[in-house]
Amino acid sequence: MEEKKNSNYQIGLPLILFIGLAAGVLIGASLTNRSGSGDVGDEVQKMREVLSLIKNEYVDTANTEVLVEDAIEHMLGKLDPHSSYISAKDIVEANEDLRGNFEGIGIEFNIFHDTLVVVSALSGGPSESVGLRSGDKIIKVGDKNIAGIGLSNRDVQTHLKGPKGTEVKIEVLRKRIDKPIVFTIVRDKIPQFSVDASYMLDHEVGYIKVNRFAQTTYSEVKEAMVKLQKEGMKKLILDLQGNPGGYMDQAINIADEFLPKGEKIVFTKGQEEKYNENAFASEQGDFERGDLIVLVNEGSASASEIVAGALQDNDRALVVGRRSYGKGLVQRPFDLNDGSEVRLTISRYYTPSGRSIQKPYDNLDEYDKDLMQRYKKGEFFSADSIQFNDSLKFETTHGRSVYGGGGIMPDYFVPLDTTSSSKYFNQLFNANILREYAFGYAHENKSGLREKGYPDYLQHFEVSQFMINEIVDMGRKNKIEPDYKDLKKNKRLFHIYIKAEVARNVWGNESFYPIFNETNEVLQQAIKLFDRIPELNKSKM
Repeated sequence: MEEKKNSNYQIGLPLILFIGLAAGVLIGASLTNRSGSGDVGDEVQKMREVLSLIKNEYVDTANTEVLVEDAIEHMLGKLDPHSSYISAKDIVEANEDLRGNFEGIGIEFNIFHDTLVVVSALSGGPSESVGLRSGDKIIKVGDKNIAGIGLSNRDVQTHLKGPKGTEVKIEVLRKRIDKPIVFTIVRDKIPQFSVDASYMLDHEVGYIKVNRFAQTTYSEVKEAMVKLQKEGMKKLILDLQGNPGGYMDQAINIADEFLPKGEKIVFTKGQEEKYNENAFASEQGDFERGDLIVLVNEGSASASEIVAGALQDNDRALVVGRRSYGKGLVQRPFDLNDGSEVRLTISRYYTPSGRSIQKPYDNLDEYDKDLMQRYKKGEFFSADSIQFNDSLKFETTHGRSVYGGGGIMPDYFVPLDTTSSSKYFNQLFNANILREYAFGYAHENKSGLREKGYPDYLQHFEVSQFMINEIVDMGRKNKIEPDYKDLKKNKRLFHIYIKAEVARNVWGNESFYPIFNETNEVLQQAIKLFDRIPELNKSKM
């Protein structure tokens, strides 16, 4: 089961400004690492004494289990921004994104008018096998009614996720069928993909969009590159915008595909010598010689920065966009006896030139406000607003200057485009009006659109004024008053998004990006910059 998501990282004022990136780079995919207890006897004894006093002497009954969990969270929060505690009940959900799969019924869904609607039954999944269809409205799970009760995305996951092999009975309403239909679905493992899209921008430039670094990301990227090379790819744009990171080994393996054997990719340093490691490119990669551009922005973090930093320091790729997030701390997961987990920062990582990418965290309360501060200071609009510390100056392989101290600064800066910032668009988007309309239009016209084919749609389909009027009416019925001035100013944004979302509902996620990427200003600039790549190979004189 996967919620139908808008995968664009920026609509109007960038939403990512207000999102704290909590998880750091993770070493490895194993969640069973344990360490010695160390000499903490006195501290543990003090904690035991306090808990004993609370349990035996406190005036009211206290939940000491909750107190301990709160104390652990508070303690880790005093260390750094990315060490964290995950309770036993939350551990499965916390790991699903990185493991690249979860267990459920296998649908993409959305909630329209307080009703759970199947956007699509995932190919090869258990819902598809029993005959669940796009447009089906799930009104009951088991004997519990879930329609018209203020359903949230978390509620949906609670009802429909579950261990592989378990059964769940659902009741659906289907268009043109008078009575509800009952399905019994056996849950199974459902894959999640970290490559959102891979396609050719023209006859020689390929494009790959990676949304995170999970257990399957390297194999997905490698498969995408092989596919694009068969389609004639000579140059590649790797889009890591908005990618918050994940597993370090996946980042290393992907960087290895672009670098010749022996080139340094990343190194780590910790208090314990066992956490000091060096990673070098190994066997021949699939794309060591073609022109390469990497896209980053303020939402690109941790593993994304490992890839971008390694390719920049080795003068292998042109990095384009805006300064990345600045997360250079490495976490390792440690299991606790009750099934909970501590993700503890055990080292810092450094790019090949020696740069630490981690931004300062002396004031932890201000740490997550950093992106908003960058925005207010004008950094998203002008590279000149960024002040570099000369003591953190390093050199790439060919002598270009790069700086540590907080994020990867791109070789070519692309300012945030606010000309298409639309309050009215955001109101309709946040109310789910735009997705609901696109879903309905696609559902009604799917057979005709598929008959003509995606290439014809891409070239000839246009969002009509009639369609826009229907969207305005839907908004009005949901108490969103029309803003015709905004609509006129941002007509292109509305048209491109609706066209892209309709395509996604007809042909799948891959069809969304070739359309909506017309609004991706960083990508549009990057396409014009391949002639700058030869400059990377010039040694400093």
